[in-house]
Amino acid sequence: MKLVRYGQAGHEKPGLIDAQGQLRDLSAQLADIDGAALAPEALQRLATLDAAGLPLVSGPVRYGPPVARVGKVIGVGLNYADHAAETGSPIPAEPILFLKPISSITGPDDAVVIPRGSVKTDWEVELGVVIGKKASCVSEAEAMDYVAGYTVVNDVSEREFQLERGGQWDKGKGCDTFAPIGPWMVTRDEVADPQNLALWLEVNGKRFQNGSTRTMIFSVATLVSYISGFMSLLPGDIISTGTPPGVGLGQKPPVYLKPGDTMRLGVEGLGVQTQVTRAWSREEA
Repeated sequence: MKLVRYGQAGHEKPGLIDAQGQLRDLSAQLADIDGAALAPEALQRLATLDAAGLPLVSGPVRYGPPVARVGKVIGVGLNYADHAAETGSPIPAEPILFLKPISSITGPDDAVVIPRGSVKTDWEVELGVVIGKKASCVSEAEAMDYVAGYTVVNDVSEREFQLERGGQWDKGKGCDTFAPIGPWMVTRDEVADPQNLALWLEVNGKRFQNGSTRTMIFSVATLVSYISGFMSLLPGDIISTGTPPGVGLGQKPPVYLKPGDTMRLGVEGLGVQTQVTRAWSREEA
């Protein structure tokens, strides 16, 4: 299934995309797509629905983040061997983790705000892993049982804040609008192999990233198991699993986003995002 949330920001309704690519309303079936709706038994119940019998939503709509009330977004740094090489970084011995605050989450096609004082805002297309049930100290062999599905994440990053301002990465990763998620969550049963998905990103029509999850250093199963050893993963949490090469920081010379740029990005089978950047203003404060 492809589960979505659509409508005005803060007032999204649950829905699904049927086999013909049409949006169907799920409001009569559940209140929202949140942690409770992602439990294995809840997803099984939704899978038995006759999509053709659900109300059809017509006309243009805004898609919100496909999961409501996300508890945390856990980012993974330098998780692609070819991305580590382009940044001149050694291959990590263990996953590098950081947190993106829930205030950074936005819809897949909402504007990305370049922060006040930023000169190095960058892009990162990533495979997002959505957790479906509580995972605490789970083994790698059982880790996939805790995955509800997958989505697209743009791990927008301010490189000066991240790398030149001291401390941890979080302040370069957590600015408002720095976590566009969606357009939908595809349930785990529809993704045969998360370690064999193409992912790409374009800025103003030029393709900068063109990679594959095959080059991930730590697999989805490894990440779920590893992270659950340090913190409980709760239903609705999202792991953003790292990015392939082609980020702005890795260009020679580096290329960064400016107001009015358009990012378009996608992961094979998981949909496409499009964001236009805009400058920070007092309205953002």
